[in-house]
Order: sequence, then structure tokens, then C-alpha cells
Amino acid sequence: MSTSRKIVLHSLCGYRTDLEPLVADWIREGVKYVGVVGVDAARIEEAIDDLCAGDGSTPYFMLTASHGEGETLADAILLAEQLSDGFDGPLSVVEF
Repeated sequence: MSTSRKIVLHSLCGYRTDLEPLVADWIREGVKYVGVVGVDAARIEEAIDDLCAGDGSTPYFMLTASHGEGETLADAILLAEQLSDGFDGPLSVVEF
């Protein structure tokens, strides 16, 4: 993955257990924002938050957002692009 600090996760199939290693990679790479759009967006966002919290001994701060029904990939990208104050930089779209 590139050095993007902002990701829009476009969920095509909904929540899957292979989310965990993906989030672990993002934490190692210093990702600061993940916006989720598509199937099961709210559930996936919650799972990302839980993975960042871990057992509470070394939580990782990652701003997350889920986009509801009626919101598009373009809407999610627009929001991510507008983030500033520590969230500047390139954006990656990840299909999941």
C-alpha cells in the first residue's frame, strides 16, 4: 500500500473476517482516517474502531466514518478530501 493516511473503504460484499489483517496493516502504516461506504458500512466502521481499541493497553487513534444508504463513493471521497488539520495528504480508495 502507498503512504496514504486517508482511506475510503468501498464495501462491495459487506463485513468479512479478513478486515482484521487489513486494519492491522493500516495501523502499522500510520493511517489516520477511514471512511466506509457501501454494504454493512456501519458494522465495518464499528469493527475498525474495535480493532483500533484492541484490549485497551495500546489503543490506536484512527478517525472513522460510515456513510449511510443514499451516500455514494463520490460523497465519501469528497468528505475525505476535505479533511485537514493532521489529515492532509493523499487518499486511497480500497475495494473490500
